[in-house]
Amino acid sequence: MNGKDAGTSDGAEGQVVLRVHRVRGEVVVAACDAELVETDVRLGQRSIRISASFYGSIAVTREEFLRHVSNGTIVNLLGQRTVTWAQDAGLLAPDGIGELAGIPHAEIFQVP
Repeated sequence: MNGKDAGTSDGAEGQVVLRVHRVRGEVVVAACDAELVETDVRLGQRSIRISASFYGSIAVTREEFLRHVSNGTIVNLLGQRTVTWAQDAGLLAPDGIGELAGIPHAEIFQVP
């Protein structure tokens, strides 16, 4: 996947980072709580890296986040803050949120 970071500052605790990927006509938006980036989580016997290459390392404002998420055709959200921002904007129903290794996770698919 090739992509481009969106936003204005390096991610830090209390922030959301975001990266936009363009793949085969899709606009894939990946966003997560900044403090999760470059950490490992356990899924059964596997360890998975929450990578900056997918989620980005540039913090975005809530307005930037909502603009990118609204324009995405596939959206991957990870972390309490990130999921809450989408939920507060009416983009996620409460039952549309799952967990990945105990971390709130949601995906949004926009069908044309």
